Amino acid sequence: MSGHEIAIPMRAKFFTTGTKVLLLIALAGIATYVYRFFVGLGAVTNLDNQYPWGLWISIDVASGVALAAGGFTTAAIADIFHKDKYHVITRPALLTALLGYTFVVIGLLADLGRWYNVWHPMLPNMWQGNSALFEVGMCVMVYLTVLYIEFVPIVVERFKGRVNLPGALAGLNKLIEGLLNLADKTLVRFTSLFIIAGVVLSCLHQSSLGTLMIIAPTKVHALWGTTISPLLFLMSAIAVGFPMVIFESILASRSFKLKPEVNVLSSLARYTPFLLGAYLAFKIGDITIREIWPLVFTFDKYSTMWLIEMIFGVIVPMIILAIPKYRKKVAGLFTAASLVIAGVALNRIDAYLVAYKPLYVDHAYFPSIFEITVTAGLIATLVLVYRAIVMIFPIISVPVDEAEKIKNGTHEKINFARWK
Repeated sequence: MSGHEIAIPMRAKFFTTGTKVLLLIALAGIATYVYRFFVGLGAVTNLDNQYPWGLWISIDVASGVALAAGGFTTAAIADIFHKDKYHVITRPALLTALLGYTFVVIGLLADLGRWYNVWHPMLPNMWQGNSALFEVGMCVMVYLTVLYIEFVPIVVERFKGRVNLPGALAGLNKLIEGLLNLADKTLVRFTSLFIIAGVVLSCLHQSSLGTLMIIAPTKVHALWGTTISPLLFLMSAIAVGFPMVIFESILASRSFKLKPEVNVLSSLARYTPFLLGAYLAFKIGDITIREIWPLVFTFDKYSTMWLIEMIFGVIVPMIILAIPKYRKKVAGLFTAASLVIAGVALNRIDAYLVAYKPLYVDHAYFPSIFEITVTAGLIATLVLVYRAIVMIFPIISVPVDEAEKIKNGTHEKINFARWK
């Protein structure tokens, strides 16, 4: 944390017109989610033996994991490479990753036929070292634990010395204070180890999501079915990390009417064109080596989706962020970040759904209204939980001289309609 910035809980009304709409969507999603566990997958999804995975895997899991990459990329640049000026955005990035992975697990439970067996990988006699999915499951499980451990110091900062439970719970005050003090003394010594572990674990399972597509080479269209899929999945996850942080930071600033950290975000955005460029180079090299350029220009649904993914998800944002005058404006940052996020999400949808071709096709898959409702509900719930947490815990950093004004609700509120 720089000396000119301090993280504080935000002060604002929780329920606005937007959050009320999100609450309705979230409640519909939660109700459908619970309903799925009573009636089973067949009653709420359009999944079958030809299409064993659909919307929930491609968006809730594959896209969700990729878009939570801002946590490990920001931790790497701020704490491992010691770029101290980026510490002001590490906490929001950590929270985004923590909630992202949490909701990935929640979404995954809905998609598992025997969801009640999800704990099996924790037993050594259930391990299968040859399974890519086992590696994904173990890494996500351990990384999610690491994320919660990394969040503990924020909890300590918020509640240490302030525990004052009422009534019959007052007897727990001393115990909780003792636990907070213990966490404060011990976790500080090992924070760097957890950060390094988080980066390593993220790299492992981000690539393994691409490995899953190699298992069925004859069922995946050649534009996505490649042996370097693990590398491409990892590179795209790294490339979307900083744009996701930029996207979340600007939205949070808009929601709480704060001045965005344009200088920090612009500086962070400088790396994205190089990361996108490297990803694009490997994509082009792969297409060239496998001699499948004719498939790129057939302009069928596969070619069209691939071109949209590359042009609008990679090339256009790479150009925007490579031009300083656009990179230093909120509109330019937000537009480019949104395009990269949409491009990576589309890549996961393409790889897991569009490119997937069952051996014996007699119908096309389209998600049911229940599948769509659950996905929309999970996203809405995530946003609401994020808003609640930043209003309770010191997550978002503001200038020291503005902190007291924000606490009192007297700070200058930014009008984004006029913000350049």
